[in-house]
Amino acid sequence: MNMTPTKTLSLILSSGLLSISAFAQQNITGFSAAAAAKQKQIEQQFDAGLSAERIGKNIKNMSAIPHHLGSPGSKAVAENIMAQFKQYGWDAQIETYQVLFPTPKTRVLEMTAPGVYQALLKEPALNEDGTSNQEGQLPTYNCWSADGDVTAELVFVNYGVPADYETLEKLGIDVKGKIVIAKYGRSWRGIKPKIAQEHGALGCIIYSDPQDDGYGAGDVYPKGAFKNEYGVQRGSIMDMVIYPGDPLTPNIGSTANAKRLDRLAAPNLLKIPVLPISYHDAKPLLEALGGPVAPADWRGGLPFTYHVGPGKTKVHLKVDFNWNTVPAYNVIAKIKGSVYPDQWVLRGNHHDAWVNGANDPVSGMAAELEEARAIGELLKTGWKPKRTLVYCAWDGEEQGLMGSTEWVEDHAAELQQKVVLYINSDSNGRGFLGAEGSHALESLVFEAAKDVIDPQTGVSVFERRRAADIAVAASPKAKQTAMLEKDLHLGAMGSGSDYSSFIQHLGIPALNIGFGGEDPGGEYHSIYDSYDHYSRFKDPGFNYGVALGKVNGRAVLRMADAEQLPFNFAILQKTIAGYVKELSNTTDQMRENTQIENDVINSKAYVLAADPTEKQQLPKLKSAVPFIDFSPVQNALAELENASKTLNQWVAKTGTLSEKANASLYRAEQQLLSGTGLPRRPWFKHTIYAPGFYTGYGVKTMPGIREAIEQKDWKEAQEQIQIAAAQMKQLAAHLLSIPQ
Repeated sequence: MNMTPTKTLSLILSSGLLSISAFAQQNITGFSAAAAAKQKQIEQQFDAGLSAERIGKNIKNMSAIPHHLGSPGSKAVAENIMAQFKQYGWDAQIETYQVLFPTPKTRVLEMTAPGVYQALLKEPALNEDGTSNQEGQLPTYNCWSADGDVTAELVFVNYGVPADYETLEKLGIDVKGKIVIAKYGRSWRGIKPKIAQEHGALGCIIYSDPQDDGYGAGDVYPKGAFKNEYGVQRGSIMDMVIYPGDPLTPNIGSTANAKRLDRLAAPNLLKIPVLPISYHDAKPLLEALGGPVAPADWRGGLPFTYHVGPGKTKVHLKVDFNWNTVPAYNVIAKIKGSVYPDQWVLRGNHHDAWVNGANDPVSGMAAELEEARAIGELLKTGWKPKRTLVYCAWDGEEQGLMGSTEWVEDHAAELQQKVVLYINSDSNGRGFLGAEGSHALESLVFEAAKDVIDPQTGVSVFERRRAADIAVAASPKAKQTAMLEKDLHLGAMGSGSDYSSFIQHLGIPALNIGFGGEDPGGEYHSIYDSYDHYSRFKDPGFNYGVALGKVNGRAVLRMADAEQLPFNFAILQKTIAGYVKELSNTTDQMRENTQIENDVINSKAYVLAADPTEKQQLPKLKSAVPFIDFSPVQNALAELENASKTLNQWVAKTGTLSEKANASLYRAEQQLLSGTGLPRRPWFKHTIYAPGFYTGYGVKTMPGIREAIEQKDWKEAQEQIQIAAAQMKQLAAHLLSIPQ
């Protein structure tokens, strides 16, 4: 939140939402007036050192060859990045880990009945795409599929999420002993085979339907940006919601001598074969399906009536892999802090790609390198950061956040002591600012966003994002509410990029920042994620690479030199209170809906309304939803509200904080870690944010409580309420200890 100088100290203190008086009034939280003025000058110099042309050249150079984990290209890219850091005046090195990485030996998919079709499983080179014909491209596959050779009837399961299996049950269809085919979308890809396996399926095929990711969205590549009929989304299907990183070394770094699990015993690896295909290869399989006509909201963009199966359509799926251990090259570059060398501000982006990866990840990596160059130019003027800067380029992100996770697990104790903040980026393109992360750092992100001009409109990236939120609001009432909201809010962190191990395993504050929304395309994880595609459709001119550098650069520089680290736990408390209220309301709504549904079932309305000529499973009575006692977390929230307000008042009158006080601020989020971790996945320890067990990338806030409620495990829900309340009370006590 940004307050003007006309606001009085009493208003600031009574609100409890800003921590600093004269410091906040100068528009940079954590800096005095004089320091803020100097900081603005430094940031102007930093901005002058950023070049869209250089970012574009770096994107072109780093995406010139395939550079997946373990490949010669990956090593070459890592060495190039290290050389650039050194050229810019950073102390840089490569830290190597030895990680498991399966690559395909055999991929077969064929329809054996009622007709015969052999899937192509190949993306063709295009004259319009200069790197699409290169040697060394990984074939189309899902990493971490099990080896398997299965033949079975085919069943269409829509997007393959839990609600789709509920629909199948109503249709009287069981996938046990079958092979399922699911559309990409509505969840992270790894959820689809996970749920299929839980329901007894023998194998899983995943395809991109043209309605979602093809000609239904717009002109296809190379004429337009969207997925053509042969494009395939590669990707990991590791069950990362159990734990990310090398599946053989949970909780420890995968060094050469690390103790490893047996691969077949790794709990985050699936047991069935899985293969992604194009909609060209999906068409004959789906067109041959019999069985019931698919529900209206299941039907896609292919030119025939979709059926669910099973029936006469049988397919043969065979995949076999090389399960090799390969090197993962993390580049770690540092500039030692001049005052607080043991307080580290981290910035990271991954450098590995499934193929060439101009968008994912090189667009973000090029922006990070440009930030590093501009900081190097500042060093030449005599400026030095007060805190140590650590810039990271991770390997193995695509396979399951491997490089970052192994580094974090390897250095966990040191990182929990020293890291002030980790700032992540990944793919980046034209459009609107997006930011998620530790809610106590909202003011850091959005104050920086107010100082960065949008390349297309001339207003700040803050104002443009706020305008977008208003424009897309779902109703006139929602638009009116959005217009009254003067602030922006951070999203909550799920998973899917390299911040996960920092915040969700170690409790280190983290942010994930990027631009997008006007960068259409179907190139994701295909051979067409190329410089030619990126420069035409993603960020022509590379100006949003500069915008990303300006926002993230400001966040880095301000955290490096702040006299008071700009954590505001009153914002975090307010955010958690919103989650708790929502959970309470959700439970009440579930109770009411269950009662109404049971009343309808008991009235025989479903029996009388059912079409006697159709085979349907009628709804069954559901167990009543009990009343859940949320008072432990509500009481803990009251303590946290008082503690954050007391801390803010103390900070407001203190001025520059001691090294110890600032360290206590950045270590505060660790108080929200549960010692036992989340149920059935103890690697994830944060009680406020986690990827969902059945959403993958998608976040579940208050995950222990929320997922117990969703699974109707009322005993576990009450236990998780107690655990979350204890961690919030621990955070409140920690905050109260800082002024002492």
